Amino acid sequence: MPIRLHRPAVRSWRAPEGAVYVGPGSRWANPWRWRARNALARVPALDGSDWERETRILAVGMSHPYCYPDGRIAGHTIRYMTRAECVDLYRQALTAPAPKLQLWTYPGPALTIADARAELAGHDLACRCALSQLCHADVLLELANQPAEEATR
Repeated sequence: MPIRLHRPAVRSWRAPEGAVYVGPGSRWANPWRWRARNALARVPALDGSDWERETRILAVGMSHPYCYPDGRIAGHTIRYMTRAECVDLYRQALTAPAPKLQLWTYPGPALTIADARAELAGHDLACRCALSQLCHADVLLELANQPAEEATR
């Protein structure tokens, strides 16, 4: 079974034979980086869930009222997404129908599970995240190496 490798931030590092780098700068990178301006969450979400991605306000710590159509007014706070939320959003974008979420940072079509399976199945994946931290490479390993019928469930 392929594994996740840690790619240290040194120029001399070389990936082992057959390993694929999926970290920042690659087409497989997670566009929602932990503690970055594009990875903000609105708490609570407008639909009542715990959080949702904030795309309009780009400042952590802000709060704003939201006026619902029925006249209710609710306060929402903006915070950074947690690592788990960034990885979860990556999983959602990868498994969503292509027209629904095309939020990738590289030029070209949105990535799909079929792309991951074709390019990454059977390969070790390297990323800059520490092995003790949650990482989108774990999602790629899981989806790329599972049978096709399981990935669609």
